[in-house]
Amino acid sequence: MTRIAVVGGGRIGEALISGLREAGTPPQDIVVIEAVEARAAELSRKYNILSTGLEIGCEGADVIAVAVKPGDVPAVVDRIGDAISDSVHESIVVSLAAGVPTEVLETKLSAGSPVVRVMPNTAMLVGSGVSAVCKGRFARDEHLEQVVTVMKSVGAVVVVTETQMDAVTAVSGSGPAYFFLLAEAMIDAAVEQGLPRQVATELAVGTAYGAGAMLAAGGDGPAGLRAAVSSPGGTTAAAIRRLEAGGYRSAVADAVEAAASKSALLAAASTRDDDEADG
Repeated sequence: MTRIAVVGGGRIGEALISGLREAGTPPQDIVVIEAVEARAAELSRKYNILSTGLEIGCEGADVIAVAVKPGDVPAVVDRIGDAISDSVHESIVVSLAAGVPTEVLETKLSAGSPVVRVMPNTAMLVGSGVSAVCKGRFARDEHLEQVVTVMKSVGAVVVVTETQMDAVTAVSGSGPAYFFLLAEAMIDAAVEQGLPRQVATELAVGTAYGAGAMLAAGGDGPAGLRAAVSSPGGTTAAAIRRLEAGGYRSAVADAVEAAASKSALLAAASTRDDDEADG
C-alpha cells in the first residue's frame, strides 16, 4: 500500500485526501501536513487521518504531494529535502502547483531524488478532475505510474512531457473558467430573453452537464456532436453562425495562447527566483 503525505490542507489538498479516501485508501496511509492548526484538526477529524508536522509526516512516505501555493513551493520543498535527506526510504515528491518546473524541486532535494509534476484542475474538488503528469529527470516509469494511480482517485489522468505543461495549463488547468464564463453569459442572455434567473441557471447548468457527458462518451467528438445538433436552417445553426462571425474560435485560441504564455512566464520566473535565492 502506498503511504501518502499531503502537504497543504487547502482546497486542492483536501480534494486529494477526499478522493483517496473515497477510492478506499486506508486512513492510516494518509497524513496531512497543514500549518494552520484549526484547519489541520478539521481535516484530521473529517477524514479520520493523522495530522502532524512536516518532518514526521514526510518520514517513510512513498508519495509526498505538495499542494501549497506556487510561491510557497520552493521553501516547502527545501524543508522536505532536509526532512528526507538522510532517509533510506525513497520518496516521490509531487508538485500540484502551477508554473513550478521540476528542476526547481530537484535543486531542493538530494541528488537523484524522483520528482513528478502534476497539473490538476478544480473539477478534482468534485472527483471529476483531469490531471496531467510529467516526470522530472530522475523519476522512473514506476514512479510516474505510482503518481498516476494516486491522481486517478480524483479523476482522469494523462501523461505528458514537461515541455507540454504550459499548453496543459492553458487547456485543462484554466479551462473550467472558460466553461464557467460561457455558462454565465448564457444565463445572462437567457434573462434578457425573459427567463427567470433561477430557471436560466438550471437550464444552462443542466445543458453543460449533459454536453460534457456526451463528450466524455466519445463517439463523433465535439465537431460531430455539434453538427448533429445543428439542423440546416435551424435555430442552432443561426446561433453558431453568429458565434463564428463574432470570432468565437479565434477568441478561444487567443485565450489559450495567453494562458500558455503566462504559464511559461511564471515557470521562467520561478526558476529565476530560485537561482537568485541560491546565489
